[in-house]
Amino acid sequence: MIDWLNHSISLAGLATTPLEILGFITGAICVYLNTRQNVLGWFFGIINAVLYAVVFWQVHLYADMGLQGYYFLTSIYGWWIWLFGGTSHDGIRVTRTPARLYGVFAAIFIGTTLLWGYLLGTYTNASLTYADSALTVASLIGQWMMARKYLENWLIWIAADACYVGMYFYKGLHLTAVLYFVFLILAWMGYVGWKKDLSQTILE
Repeated sequence: MIDWLNHSISLAGLATTPLEILGFITGAICVYLNTRQNVLGWFFGIINAVLYAVVFWQVHLYADMGLQGYYFLTSIYGWWIWLFGGTSHDGIRVTRTPARLYGVFAAIFIGTTLLWGYLLGTYTNASLTYADSALTVASLIGQWMMARKYLENWLIWIAADACYVGMYFYKGLHLTAVLYFVFLILAWMGYVGWKKDLSQTILE
């Protein structure tokens, strides 16, 4: 079964594997449902995290592999808080990111990127250590913001997804690069949709 999932095939001229295809499908469903604020997106996020942990391990993108464990846990958290969070325990609504968090996010991004990139470059055979680490940390922040339904999470995803497209093409993960281009479009749709929802909430 494992050998079949890792068997190299060509899809629309792109070299890929059935494992990467499954990751593509579950990832696209996950992000689309999240843009619609559908809680089932977190279920597909859990499946996607498991699949891509294996994909990234195989190409030595260890920061991205570790990120999947975080996605797994935050998908469980997001599922719960979207259903039961908030003051009335019936879910949370879209809000803007509190201003006090921007400094915290900046410190986390810079400090963790430098530390993680150094550790990966020194002690592993990881590729693109600092670029991979920077995108990983941005994704950590964006994922948590999405779970809290902060509107600006989509702006982080737009920037990160654009960079991921280039990195994955460079690493030969062509289908995953296409997936992140789809993510880029969905992130824009998510920002527009969530902003409209926020505007309606303010008017209520």
